[in-house]
Amino acid sequence: MKQFLIAAGCILAMVTGLAQAQERPLRIAFDVPYEPFEYRTPEGELTGFEVELAEAMCEEMNRECDFVVQAWDGMIPGLMARKYDAIMSSMSITEQRAKRVLFSEPYYRTPGGWFAKKSTSVDVTDRSAMEGRVVGVQRGTTMDNYVTENLGNIVEVKRYTTADDMALDLESDRLDLVFVDYPVGEEYFLTRDNFKEIGEPVKLGKGVAVAMRKRDKALAKEINKALETLKNDGTYDAIMNRYFDYSIKM
Repeated sequence: MKQFLIAAGCILAMVTGLAQAQERPLRIAFDVPYEPFEYRTPEGELTGFEVELAEAMCEEMNRECDFVVQAWDGMIPGLMARKYDAIMSSMSITEQRAKRVLFSEPYYRTPGGWFAKKSTSVDVTDRSAMEGRVVGVQRGTTMDNYVTENLGNIVEVKRYTTADDMALDLESDRLDLVFVDYPVGEEYFLTRDNFKEIGEPVKLGKGVAVAMRKRDKALAKEINKALETLKNDGTYDAIMNRYFDYSIKM
């Protein structure tokens, strides 16, 4: 009887804990600005592709959600410190990250892109032509890893927190090129008269996914189900088409 009561008490505690988790808002972190994925309007409203997708996902899950703005460098540490429950900020799936966090199924995949001033002429596939160049990347991203691993011994890699800072240094010739998420490059560089794309987009990684704590398997299952529904009922495509002229669906 005593063992039965202990077991019953454990089950009740688990159920109560789950109910309490469902009652409180789900906290989702974004690195802002990272246009067009997440940014603020002139009125200060948080928006962007991933923000709208998160809103639709929360509605599908019938969950109240709070959005938290977090600098990229502190994303995973903030998750581990329970500042929020999920990261939905263009986090690419990598083996190294997968050792620390639990990923949902990927919800988009875009290539990396090279961008430079219009006066720049260089073959980014020619190592001898790239030697000595100064390349800007966002710190800790898949693009950072790609440049570091493939060109780190012949170029100077400068790491930034935001694309705005990269654009300023590219404009002032403190950088020769930048390598960023292609839609980010379109937004920050191709909309300006003095920048251009260099070479072809580069396919990278296994896609972008929601990151959670390893133990939150029930939440991952819930998120995967909601994202799959949004893809199947057309909601995902409708949101995507507001921000991109091409498909980024996996």
